Amino acid sequence: MCGRYSLTTPLEGVQQLFGIDAMPNLAARYNIAPTQPVVVIRRSEAGGRELTHMRWGLVPSWAKEVNSGPLLINARADTVADEPSFRNAFRRRRCLIPADGFYEWQPRPSGPKQPMRIALPGNAPFAFAGIWEHWQAAEGSELESCAIVTTDANAQLYDIHSRMPVILKPENYDIWLNAEPDLAATLTHPYDGAMVAYPVSRDVNSVRNDGPALWAEAGEAAPRAPAKGEQLDLL
Repeated sequence: MCGRYSLTTPLEGVQQLFGIDAMPNLAARYNIAPTQPVVVIRRSEAGGRELTHMRWGLVPSWAKEVNSGPLLINARADTVADEPSFRNAFRRRRCLIPADGFYEWQPRPSGPKQPMRIALPGNAPFAFAGIWEHWQAAEGSELESCAIVTTDANAQLYDIHSRMPVILKPENYDIWLNAEPDLAATLTHPYDGAMVAYPVSRDVNSVRNDGPALWAEAGEAAPRAPAKGEQLDLL
């Protein structure tokens, strides 16, 4: 799965990778969490690419309320084409979700899970395969939301977690955005390039924490105890 990620790449790097001309300024975010607004790149009405923001946590178009069902932050690649919550989005509304790293929580023989940061060499930016949906309430308010497509973990990450987000290579961006579903589905395999994974502080467990310190490699010291009155959001 993918439950947290980061996007700290400077604006120019995002523009260059995704071929976007007009973009708003992007604040560095080290701990992006579900239900927050996230950067999404989708096909524009003119056939090019456009950048927008959406809620992370897909709301099906037929849902009665935004929070009437489970929080759909991930969509499994093996069922995304058939699952009622995702199939229309997969057929018609695929997107790219820019990132430069993500977090998974690795089980330990004892004690809490260890958060691990996973990235490409050099913290290079990349794109998750995503899907998005448009939802409208009875009174007329609207919401655009998205989910990250996941697949089986590759050999590098399997000991950390059994699943990983689908990471698309730049030469496949247009295929994911524009091709027929059967062709797009061929891209939902585990990433086969080099990756970097290392333990980080459990501070990332709390959505309240955000900053470059979250990228620092954790030592072998005992887990930090919560401060007085603090409650960590353990995953």
